[in-house]
Amino acid sequence: MQAVILAGGRGRRLAPFTAAFPKPLVPVGDRAVLEVLIRRLVAAGVTEIVLSVDHLAELIMAYVEGHPSLRSLATYRFVRDARPGGTAGPLKRITGLAPTFLVCNGDLLTELDLGALVAHHRAQGAALTVAVHRKPVKLSLGVLDIDAAGHITRYTEKPEFRYDVSMGVYVYDARALGYITEGEYLDFPDLVARLIAAGETVAAFRTDAYWLDIGNPDDYARAQEDAAAGRGPAAVLEDR
Repeated sequence: MQAVILAGGRGRRLAPFTAAFPKPLVPVGDRAVLEVLIRRLVAAGVTEIVLSVDHLAELIMAYVEGHPSLRSLATYRFVRDARPGGTAGPLKRITGLAPTFLVCNGDLLTELDLGALVAHHRAQGAALTVAVHRKPVKLSLGVLDIDAAGHITRYTEKPEFRYDVSMGVYVYDARALGYITEGEYLDFPDLVARLIAAGETVAAFRTDAYWLDIGNPDDYARAQEDAAAGRGPAAVLEDR
């Protein structure tokens, strides 16, 4: 298996910490988030990892290439664009991608079954499959329902909603790259829209596996608490 890790983001939600430190290298417990992700990929059978880098790329490259155990786990390639390409555009510039490959954001922690994700993608015959998590979102305000006459019909104090959200883990078929123009800036939601408009299958793989978006300060704080308590992927990994 082959995986691309998108590790070029600036991590603005974790500023100012990430002004001088790339987001994939922020620590969770005694490991960098990127290290935890790489070890999860390798455990799932990934043998080649392509890292799409930009912001503070040299630090990420030095970390992976200089890590005494990481460097022997897989074959690594680093791809750096001359200009930002979005969250989907850089994939078009990566040579040698397999007919089916994984793509992961470089700032997540998950215990997602990657083998089951790939199997689901193939069973669906999809051009693209998105790993999906059910995320509760609680508003801190009272929400009003108002009718056409301007009368309040219901008042709900601090309601909680649940949404299907992208986990930042995807399976691509090579044909999806045909919808990206060479050299263009393209974000992932725009690629999804193109695929749907073209009649391609974009599949969802729902899971309740452990998942945190480290770029979110609340999730990052929880990741640190979980690692200290011996929970989550950062706590259970062992050197291989």
